[in-house]
Amino acid sequence: MQNKEKQVKSTKAMLDWDNLRVFLELTRSQGLVETAKKLGIDHSTVSRRMHRFEEQVGSQLFERNNQGYTLTAEGHRLIEYAERVESTVYAAAEELSGHNRLLSGQVRLGATEGFGTFVLAPHLAHFCARHPHITVDLLPVPRFVNLSKREADIGVTIERPQSGNYVVTKLTDYLLKLYATRSYLETHAPIKTLQDLNHHAFIGYVDDLVFSEELRYKDNVAPAAFRAFRSTSVIAQYTAARSGQGLAILPCFLAQQSDDLVPVLDGQADIQRAFWLVAATETRNVARVAALWRYLREVIEPNRPFLMGESRHMTYSDTIVSA
Repeated sequence: MQNKEKQVKSTKAMLDWDNLRVFLELTRSQGLVETAKKLGIDHSTVSRRMHRFEEQVGSQLFERNNQGYTLTAEGHRLIEYAERVESTVYAAAEELSGHNRLLSGQVRLGATEGFGTFVLAPHLAHFCARHPHITVDLLPVPRFVNLSKREADIGVTIERPQSGNYVVTKLTDYLLKLYATRSYLETHAPIKTLQDLNHHAFIGYVDDLVFSEELRYKDNVAPAAFRAFRSTSVIAQYTAARSGQGLAILPCFLAQQSDDLVPVLDGQADIQRAFWLVAATETRNVARVAALWRYLREVIEPNRPFLMGESRHMTYSDTIVSA
C-alpha cells in the first residue's frame, strides 16, 4: 500500500508543470543564480523547490558541486519527458492565445556563423520589412543551436539530425574552395598539385573544438600541411586569409565577399556540403515560424549559383511571403 501511495505521489509531482519548468531551466543554466534570474524568483527558492521535487519523485536528480548542478542518471531520464510536457504546454498556449494563426510575435533563427552573417542576415532584413509585426532574432554562432532547449525556433545546420521530434528538409548544397591572396601566391612556392600544399601554411579550425566532423576540411585536402593559424570562427579564418599569410578552405559565399582572395587548384580541392533546415514538430506550423520557413526556402533556392561559387552576387526575392 505504501509503495502504491509513493508511486501516485511521484506521478503527481512529475506532472506538476511549475516544478518541471524550474527543473528544465536548472538543467539548462546549471546554476541557481542564472536559473533564478531567468524565472524571476529568488535563487534560494529554486534550491528549496528542487530539494522538495527530488523528495516527491523519490530520486536525486542533480549532483551539487562547486561547478554547479549536474544531472544524475535519473535526472537524464526525466528530462526527455519534461521537454515533451514543455513542448505540449507551449503549443497549447500558442493555439489558445491565437498567436498560432497570426503573423506576429518573435521567431528565433539559429545558423552557422558564416552563413548566418553573410547570407541570412541581408535576406532577413527584407523579411522583417515585409512582416513588420514579426521580430526575428538571428543567432549566427560557431556551434549547433539546441532546439530542444528552446534556443531557437528554426535551425540551419550542417548536419541532418539523426534523432528527435523534428521537421527536417534540405535547404541547399554549398561549395567550399581553397583560397589565398594573389600576393601570397606570388611570393611563395608554386602550387600545381595537391602534394604541393604540404609545403604551405594553412588557416583552419582548432581540431579539438570543432563542433562537427563536417568541418574537418583540411584532412581531405592537405592532411600533412602545417596550420599556422587556427580559430573556432570561420569569419576569423576568412579575415586571416585576407591578410595574405596562408591558405584557407572557405565557403564560396564567404570568400567571394573579398576581391583579395582567389581560388587555388580550382576544381581539385573543392568540397561540397549541405545546409539543413530544422524545426521542432510542435512549432513548425506556428504561423510566424511557417512564414519564415517558407521564406528561407524561397530565397535560398535562387541563390544556389552564389552558394556553389558560380556567381559572386546574391539575388533577392520580390515575392511577399503570405500566410
